[in-house]
Amino acid sequence: MQFTINQLAELLNGEVIGDGNTTVSKIGPLDKAGSGTISFLHNPKYEPQLYTTKAEAVIVNKNLKLKAPVAPVLIAVDDPYSSLTQLLKQYQKLNESLKQGVEEPAYLGEGATVGNSVYRGAFSYVGNNTVIGNNVKLYPHTYIGDNVTIGDDTVIYAGAKIYSNSVIGKSCVIHAGAVIGSDGFGFAPQEDGSYEAIPQVGNVILEDEVNIGANTTIDCGTLESTLIKAGAKLDNLIQVAHNVVIGEHTAIAAQAGISGSTKIGKNCIIAGQAGIVGHLNICDRVTIGAQAGISKSLEEEGSILLGSPAFEIRDFKRSFAVFKNLPNMARRINDLEKKVLNLPPSEK
Repeated sequence: MQFTINQLAELLNGEVIGDGNTTVSKIGPLDKAGSGTISFLHNPKYEPQLYTTKAEAVIVNKNLKLKAPVAPVLIAVDDPYSSLTQLLKQYQKLNESLKQGVEEPAYLGEGATVGNSVYRGAFSYVGNNTVIGNNVKLYPHTYIGDNVTIGDDTVIYAGAKIYSNSVIGKSCVIHAGAVIGSDGFGFAPQEDGSYEAIPQVGNVILEDEVNIGANTTIDCGTLESTLIKAGAKLDNLIQVAHNVVIGEHTAIAAQAGISGSTKIGKNCIIAGQAGIVGHLNICDRVTIGAQAGISKSLEEEGSILLGSPAFEIRDFKRSFAVFKNLPNMARRINDLEKKVLNLPPSEK
């Protein structure tokens, strides 16, 4: 697919500097771009590459002051990084729009309904009474259980599993190997020391524009719903336990774990390998650092926490400064102790 620079500038609300009729067909980095490629410059330290790049066009900040002539056509915008994101989303959407129809073998259950322009890849399974919206893409080996609802423009990649009764919103992305709706970890201890499984009869709801990374698992609620609210972004290899609620536009990085019935506010950031115990409330706009352990509810908006158990970043940095000096402090104390023990009795 080819596009003129004028077309892309209109999409990005940018100003063309050069020949707007120049065409491009692919996107690449400045230092490796070639003929027919559009690239971008966001970080000023890479500006020297702008003067040597072989790219056909480059997205730049409108405030950039050129230090030398450039060969590529420029598209000047307010924020090159955001413009690149928008461009990549459109590029991906166009590529995925080419995927339509049914690859055999594929299974469609009784009472299931499928919208327009849907792609159902080979060996995909759609259960009974499931509703698939328009422009949905089900890649090969996806499993969709009974009574599932999937909104328009959602993409579910190869090998993802959506258990029965799940509700998936519009424009969601669920990556390969993700499991939505598996049983929560609920077992009742018995007098003889064994455990009795507690049936998990709730479901999972993903609201619109939720992204779920590869091999992430979201457990269904015990009686109610595990809820991932609109715009939330979950990385790969995350565990979300039963009855958890994750707020709008919260982002969670890989290998984080959230225990049952914890509620996380909107616009939070949870870094990789963080762990949150169950039945807590995390307020809005909290940042939890990598490998942090959260053991109590957080009620101060905008707080930043590090450590395990986690505490405020200001206190953490002070504590860490002391911790780093512990070996030196121990030696000094030992030296002082030796000096005191060796003092004459009259000076002790």
